[in-house]
Parts: sequence; C-alpha cells; structure tokens
Amino acid sequence: MSFWQPAVLFATWFGSGLLPKAPGTWGSLAALPFAWVIQRETGAIGLVVAAFILFLAGWWASTIYVRHSQEEDPRSIVIDEVAAQWLVLAVAPLSLLYYGLGFLLFRAADIIKPFPANWADRELHGGLGVMADDMLAAPYAMIALWAIAQALA
Repeated sequence: MSFWQPAVLFATWFGSGLLPKAPGTWGSLAALPFAWVIQRETGAIGLVVAAFILFLAGWWASTIYVRHSQEEDPRSIVIDEVAAQWLVLAVAPLSLLYYGLGFLLFRAADIIKPFPANWADRELHGGLGVMADDMLAAPYAMIALWAIAQALA
C-alpha cells in the first residue's frame, strides 16, 4: 500500500506511526498540537466531538490498513492513540502542564489496558478492535487527569 493512500495517511497519523521505537507514544505526542488548536478554537466539547469523528475515520482507515497488512493490530497504526489522546485532553485545562500530564496518564492507561480495554484488545478484531481498546482505556486517564486538576485548583 502506498504511504500516500488516505487510509495509510490517517492510520499512521501522517507517518508518526512509522517512526522507530514506541509508535504509540509518537502518535500520542503528535496528537497534542492538534488537540491544543481544536480545544482553543472549539472548547472541550469540540475536542470530544473531534475525537469521536476521528474514531470513526480511524475505524475506516484501520480496517483497510489491517486488511492489506494481514496483521491483527499493526504497531504503525496510531490513529487510535490520537483519538483517545484527544478524548483524555478534553478534561484538561489549556495548559502545557495538564497536556503533559494527560499525555503521561494516557500512555500509562494504554499500556496497562485496564478492563474493558484489555477485553477489547483480546476480543475485538479488525479496525474496530484497533480503535476500541484505546478509547476504552482513555476514561481511566480522563478521571485521573480531572482529579489531579481538581486537587491542584
């Protein structure tokens, strides 16, 4: 598949998933500036809406990418991290500190995969499986980030 095919561009979040070592971390990091602009322009609700639109686009792109790669969940697909990272950041104040905390908390939740994210990772397949586990891990990071923000306020 060509890198310039729309499904590949979206699935790899414009190539960030093709970077060496820890593609999920690169994808989450690449999500941050986009989230900042979306939140600044549309607020938290806009970021949530954007995350769910990206979830749908990611489902489509990941389905195509998985089919062509013949891998269950290729590491180079990072659009799932981007959508979930945006969801986490919807509870963050527009601040470098909170965006950094949101990034770290989401990476931890994505790696640990608490229930039901671990279930989705095992049981769901194709593009939906790629996208669902991260979106189900995101609320854990959201709750932790919200609680930290409340404690520091």
